[in-house]
Amino acid sequence: MKRLLLIAALLLAPPAWGAADAWPEIKWEALVPKGWDPTAEFKGIDFSKLDDADPRAMETLERLRKVWDNAPAEPSLAGKRVRIAGFVIPLERQGNKVTEFLLVPYFGACIHSPPPPANQIIHAKSAKPLAEMRMMQTFWAYGTLGVERGGTDWGVAGYRLAVDKVAPYEEPRRK
Repeated sequence: MKRLLLIAALLLAPPAWGAADAWPEIKWEALVPKGWDPTAEFKGIDFSKLDDADPRAMETLERLRKVWDNAPAEPSLAGKRVRIAGFVIPLERQGNKVTEFLLVPYFGACIHSPPPPANQIIHAKSAKPLAEMRMMQTFWAYGTLGVERGGTDWGVAGYRLAVDKVAPYEEPRRK
């Protein structure tokens, strides 16, 4: 009887940390709703004719910032368990360990201006502090995604991730 209970418990147990389907991989493109174009309001502007000191350049940059800060999130992702690879920007620390961070799709995002659209920034929070996490280091983040906008000093995030775990990112091996 004990053996039968053990087998039943194993069959009904949640997936192990390593189970791939426990956290299906998503790509950054999945965070952008179909049909949303981040450049739509800027078609026809010849940026090569705008000098950095030109007031029109500053106005355009401010307009871009407003459009991208309000970039729509993909509502179908709310509550989904996911894993996504990205670059880390630590926000909150407990000693040497990180409890909150931004996850962004490319190196230098949020450090340079303008930051990416809100639907390309994930604000991640971990209940347990995470060691060995440095600025712009690449990680896999595993957790439950929420559609929740929030501002940080580095940019506006369109998503929240309740972090279950992180793992260093490694390039896939070529066959």
